[in-house]
Amino acid sequence: MVKRFVGRVERLAHYFIVFRLTPERTNAPATTDEPLYITRQIMISLPVLLTAYRSGWFPMPGPSGTMVWHAPDLRGILPIDRFRVSRRLTRVLRSHKFDITFDRAFNQVIVGCASRGVEGDWITGEIIETYSALHDAGFAHSVEVWCGGELAGGLYGVALRGAFFGESMFYRVTDASKVALSALIDHLRIRDFRLLDVQWLTPHLARLGAVEVPRVHYLELLEDAMQVDPKFVTGQGVCDELGAPSNQGCFKSEVGSTPAQPAK
Repeated sequence: MVKRFVGRVERLAHYFIVFRLTPERTNAPATTDEPLYITRQIMISLPVLLTAYRSGWFPMPGPSGTMVWHAPDLRGILPIDRFRVSRRLTRVLRSHKFDITFDRAFNQVIVGCASRGVEGDWITGEIIETYSALHDAGFAHSVEVWCGGELAGGLYGVALRGAFFGESMFYRVTDASKVALSALIDHLRIRDFRLLDVQWLTPHLARLGAVEVPRVHYLELLEDAMQVDPKFVTGQGVCDELGAPSNQGCFKSEVGSTPAQPAK
């Protein structure tokens, strides 16, 4: 199955990307936590990346210049209707301390996520370049949290039909990343998205309502999400998966107020 996936990836990539599977990985089964190692020479091709997301894989840089594709046996998801808002976060949301925007400062958000100083942080220059291009194409999106006119935190991820694949979040002001996640979930709920993928379950995400599901079940949820296309509102020049332009409006909302609607 892995060989078939790699073959599909190579056909899509054409001359944009050169793959070289390490010998010990070519026979790795698709239902294992063993990652798929691919030696890269340039940024990830966007067709390759979108195909990977559709197939249940996601990339993270590995050692020695490799790009590692993961499809864990236990996948972290945050059911959109199970997000847990603590009493403290409820007070923060009602205080109107923060302002929220979508797709206003994608580059600042991804750089902020890369600048957290976490040991072994995986957001490299290649990742920033790739996801910035994906943002320009209308698939990668950011949620920005502002406090006093300054970027206080945010998150970014990839929207593909009825699924949103969360990649990373950060904060500079306490609670800003939780506010960003709350705003994202409200946004997805209003638009009837079906899946919020968080890749791996962490204790922090578990406290917010995230759970692990077996890979087989995850693929069923993913396939279900691919059957709808609710659109993610953005201020970018959006294209659909076939490259057709879409006129979606950018908007701003205040956390804790009535959910924002697309600008007319």
